[in-house]
Amino acid sequence: MIIDFHCHAGKGDLLTAPASTDAPLGPYLRRARAAGINKTVVVAGFNSDYAKANAEVARIVARHPDRLIGFAFVHCRRDRGRIRQMIERSVREWGFRGVKVHGTDALPTREVCDAVRAFRLPMLVDVTAQAHVVNMFAPQYPDVDFVIAHLGSFLDDFRAMQQVVDQLVRYPNVYADTSAVRRFDYIVEAVKRAGPRKLLFGTDGPWLHPALEKYKIKLLKLSPEDEALILGGNALRLIKKSVSRRFASGVAQTQLASALTG
Repeated sequence: MIIDFHCHAGKGDLLTAPASTDAPLGPYLRRARAAGINKTVVVAGFNSDYAKANAEVARIVARHPDRLIGFAFVHCRRDRGRIRQMIERSVREWGFRGVKVHGTDALPTREVCDAVRAFRLPMLVDVTAQAHVVNMFAPQYPDVDFVIAHLGSFLDDFRAMQQVVDQLVRYPNVYADTSAVRRFDYIVEAVKRAGPRKLLFGTDGPWLHPALEKYKIKLLKLSPEDEALILGGNALRLIKKSVSRRFASGVAQTQLASALTG
């Protein structure tokens, strides 16, 4: 099974860039199917109200339960005091399987880390090249799986990527996704030093082409077993750790089953 661990969906309300304006899934879903991608993790784009944005993502996931897996997006500063409530709703009502935090909003806090630990959810974190913060939250929460988006930097900060590779080796609970990583040799180094179990295939769709992002994994020329780990096995392992099924409503449980099978 091939799982894209990093894609966006729904409309933003900030209107400052594509990521805060609109993430239409139509072209992405066609391209992903053609590329052989079976499942896709979707989160909202940037938004002034993530509770509202998460509800829209839930509606989108409900329209494509066989292909989409929802993650909740939270703003660690603006949503302070209600983060656990937001995550609990996403789990109980919608069957979401993880949480996204973006450093452009605010970096992870104890509040969000405590909440994801309570539900045993993986956290997708864009540290926006501030890789040093991984050294803060990863050892404090060794039982939380952190997936560092873009190997540490969407903007090609080689220093951040090098630091994240080191952190993949150092911390058992730190992983990285391959979305939008243009400095290919850092992906090579990550596999060589940390092993294929520490990388997850992602696209940062719908704005980046899923076939192009997938081809980077093919270029690693790994064994079929190791390639399968990066393309979906690792994502499935992290998502299945979640206790979402225990908390979810009947409707959400049906969506969970659909998302994780086939």
